[in-house]
Amino acid sequence: MSRRVNLPGADELFRPTAPSGPRDQDPPAVPAAGSGRVKHDEKMTVYLTSDELLAIEQARLELRSVLGRKVDRGRLVRAAIAGALADLDTRGADSELARRLGEE
Repeated sequence: MSRRVNLPGADELFRPTAPSGPRDQDPPAVPAAGSGRVKHDEKMTVYLTSDELLAIEQARLELRSVLGRKVDRGRLVRAAIAGALADLDTRGADSELARRLGEE
């Protein structure tokens, strides 16, 4: 009896698992209000200046006083991203996001 183990080749290990080629599907829709308080499966790290983080904290506290309930930073940022993406989808190159990114 041979003690040698048969392993799959590189072609089998690195085979494509999704169909390749152009996709005819629309990109996934982002809710206009953000995803809210749900379990999130993906994570993204964003680096901020101390002034940007302070502005987010001040906005969070202002929203807390206006809405009368706690709003965490993640929810605030997701809602802001959803709003920016909805504006981009609606107005395209005339959106606030496109204008701000064009200034850099």
